Amino acid sequence: MGLMDTVNGLVAEFESAGNTRTVLFTLLIGALIQLIRYSGGVHGFISVISKQFEKSDRPIRKLQTGAALTGFLIFIESNISILTVGTVFQPLFDKFGLSREKLAYLADSSSAPSCILFPVNAWGAYIMGLLAAYQIDPLQALLGSIPFNFYAILTLLLVFFIGFSGKDFGPMKTVQPKPSGIDSQEIQTKGRAIDMILPLVIMVLSMPVFLVYSGWDLSFDGSFFSKVWQSIGNGSGSQAVTFAVSAALLFAGILFGLQKKVTIKSFFEQSLKGMNEMLVMAILMVLAFSIGNICKELGTGIYVAELTQSWLSPELAPALIFITSCFIAFSTGTSWGTFAIMLSIAMPLSIGIDANSYLVIAAVLGGGVFGDHCSPISDTTLIASMAAGCDHIDHVRTQLPYALLTGGISIVLYLVAGFML
Repeated sequence: MGLMDTVNGLVAEFESAGNTRTVLFTLLIGALIQLIRYSGGVHGFISVISKQFEKSDRPIRKLQTGAALTGFLIFIESNISILTVGTVFQPLFDKFGLSREKLAYLADSSSAPSCILFPVNAWGAYIMGLLAAYQIDPLQALLGSIPFNFYAILTLLLVFFIGFSGKDFGPMKTVQPKPSGIDSQEIQTKGRAIDMILPLVIMVLSMPVFLVYSGWDLSFDGSFFSKVWQSIGNGSGSQAVTFAVSAALLFAGILFGLQKKVTIKSFFEQSLKGMNEMLVMAILMVLAFSIGNICKELGTGIYVAELTQSWLSPELAPALIFITSCFIAFSTGTSWGTFAIMLSIAMPLSIGIDANSYLVIAAVLGGGVFGDHCSPISDTTLIASMAAGCDHIDHVRTQLPYALLTGGISIVLYLVAGFML
């Protein structure tokens, strides 16, 4: 019975459209990357960008800072941010002898913090939807919490410091760069940088369009801009990402076909080869979703949150809520699920014990992102490993000391703020 229930549990993960779409776009991004390689786009991009970096007296510093800045600026959606950074910078990191684990850290730790600090995206709409259940102005509450989101702010500062200085600590110091594993005989040697850039631009720019499309409600009465904002809140992030990657893949096929770089046969052959390279990561995602689902069925998050309710004081509330949110996100592998669980408990609690609501909201949001960065079963952590092309556990192991450093400082700041505000 245990064996049969396990198999049924794995199959049940595909009953969730979001889980299925995440696995699907993992395979599709593998197909897109392989097509760009095959067309020579990666080769052309490396040739152009390498010349710019080689002219610099500090190419490594600029390359790492560029990766962090790209992840920071694409705050439309965390997965798109991670995928873009990984796809663009992986060949450059290989070229300049930088580890892929470092790239995975820069991509992972720059995406979610920027999404939570610049909430003009699905993150902001989702959180305001959760806050709307309480008798407060959700936009004002979210904006008021931003200066107190210590983990997100400190993480971004550390990312840029690490990227600019090139200094590392912990396991990251010992990791070695790995060869790219690309068969040079299988790719076009006269590639153009534009063949890599254009499909990625299509992927990034189409993301907000598909986000609005997936949440569009004809029955909603209001101005065009209010409809767009409501659509972003109702839209499906996983659906929008899947559509965006699919659009980029279709565009790449047409573009390379017109250039006579691929035929219909080679398009499917190379797409399947790229998907095959992502198969292990797709399997890991299914297993991670299963563990997260088990924790959900057991009520792990709610149980942990309720343990702290009876003895919280206003001064200690922000720090303990931050720690609790971190533990729930680590255990379940989802920051968004943590926001839903913890805000439903923390908001009434903050009103009841007269704690600073901005601090409490920031503690929930920051703790959720902190736990997500530490969790090996988080989808964004898995996608960062996939996009950077590194071993998943190596990414978790090397990122953990950085997350623990900024998380530990955040706890101290929440303790100080709790007594002062």
